[in-house]
Amino acid sequence: MGKFSSEYYCKLDAKGRLTLPAKLKAAMPESFGSELVMRRGFDPCLVLYPYNEYRKLDNKVSGLDDFDPKQRNFKRSFYRGNTEVELDAAGRFLIPKPLLGFAGIEREVIVVGMGNTMEVWDPARYNDFLINDPEEFAGQAREYLSDSK
Repeated sequence: MGKFSSEYYCKLDAKGRLTLPAKLKAAMPESFGSELVMRRGFDPCLVLYPYNEYRKLDNKVSGLDDFDPKQRNFKRSFYRGNTEVELDAAGRFLIPKPLLGFAGIEREVIVVGMGNTMEVWDPARYNDFLINDPEEFAGQAREYLSDSK
């Protein structure tokens, strides 16, 4: 499977559909066709999973203990609003209104490749969540990526 990366500035059409950028569509595994799962992110954005990536996460979440109130509540929150989407012939898919509201998306969006997933953001919110200080970014790179931990 190819990896998703970069940022793509897009607009929703009048019906609330998003056209997946061609480079992201090309990175999707052919064996999974045009099936995606969209869910609320842990940040105020939407996350798109190719179906195979979503199944990995789904297996972990569905295996949580229903008799434990914290785990049960996490499962409920995780599955809330998850939507299977399929790209049409033009590479478009509809984003449900409750998910648009959660992410604060109106018309303009930024689609961000995140390795195995993609995020869909309102442009103003996205900028608020980025690390904009080069020194802070370098420090996190050192902390998370350095071999000399």
